[in-house]
Amino acid sequence: MTGRASGPLLPGATLGILGGGQLARMMALEARRMGYRVRVLDPDPHGPAASVADGCVAGAFDDAEAAIRLATTVDVVTLDTEHVPAEVLERVQCIVPLRPSASVLRTVQDRLEQRRFLDRLGVPQTPWAPVDDAASLHAAAAAVGTPLVLKTRRAGYDGKGQAFASDPSQLLEAWDRIGRAPAVAERFVRFEREVSVLLARHPDGALAFYPLVENAHRRHILHASRVPAVVPAGIEEQARRIAARIAEALDHVGVMAVEMFLTREGGLLVNEIAPRTHNSGHYTLGACATSQFEQHVRAVCGLPLGDPALLSPAIMLNLLGELWRDGPPDWTAVLRHPRARLHLYGKRDARPGRKMGHVLVIDDDRDRAEHTVREIERALGIEPTDEPRSASPSERVAPGPSRNH
Repeated sequence: MTGRASGPLLPGATLGILGGGQLARMMALEARRMGYRVRVLDPDPHGPAASVADGCVAGAFDDAEAAIRLATTVDVVTLDTEHVPAEVLERVQCIVPLRPSASVLRTVQDRLEQRRFLDRLGVPQTPWAPVDDAASLHAAAAAVGTPLVLKTRRAGYDGKGQAFASDPSQLLEAWDRIGRAPAVAERFVRFEREVSVLLARHPDGALAFYPLVENAHRRHILHASRVPAVVPAGIEEQARRIAARIAEALDHVGVMAVEMFLTREGGLLVNEIAPRTHNSGHYTLGACATSQFEQHVRAVCGLPLGDPALLSPAIMLNLLGELWRDGPPDWTAVLRHPRARLHLYGKRDARPGRKMGHVLVIDDDRDRAEHTVREIERALGIEPTDEPRSASPSERVAPGPSRNH
């Protein structure tokens, strides 16, 4: 077989997912509701997606033979993580259609290649320079200026693989903190807020956009997302145009998120590309006519895209592992609110910083939604959500790729 599909894959077909985390879990639940069968590959055969899938192949993401075993039993393959090596993906797409393709992942999973791609495309991004050794480290600092952020080229997520240097004297110490790995130096961005564009692209090139989302991070991990984003006139359309150019240049198929910074001067800078469903799009499962997970299934199976319309303003609050420090939280603190929806990912081990679930608050009244979120935070012992604002160097740096696991 080749990676070409002869036509739409209708319900009854089998969807393969490389990765078995919460994104795969929610995708599998939507796919099975639609009548598809689902098989996943994941290092943990008891991971979040395995319990809701029709089958699971246990294997590391760089295990080509395990990926091939999955590919031979399904009709199309997609993914919930960008950390499957492109070499493995190339072997998969020789057997079965792969969406998005190996070429998309080859560009996106290496931060240096992603920055070069965005430069070729001419989209706005923060000044950057490659770092491979001490000499290039100092040259990069001279080129982009300080303060700066060092980010490993590969496998960074939720702030891992990042280090901040406020001035040239801190460069070597910052590089040591990321293990002197090949990296990219990026000028530190003092932004007004972070937003994300979530879109879906069909194999025929058709696009569907979700409303612009406003994100707030804590310790480099997404804390809360609000939709629709409150931004100046014209910003959402500008963000959509940038994201569309990226998706079309990559020939991406499926859901994609493009994270951007809205600067204090009112401009947009692309932070990163996530070629998959995304944490900031979890609100769509409940607040939109078509969730990002159903939309992704539709796109990779070649079905018509669904309506991404927002049915109600919403706030999504991440639930991290530290909430389990004294055992499972008392979920009545969430469920006593009739406009709150609890999503738990079925993870067995709770660790600080690990995404264990989220709460979605849906309400036409924004002030009431904010009040509900504050009440839930207090009841669960979560530090109250701040209004989206600029970050100082002591608080955070620009977020790294999120594996969402």
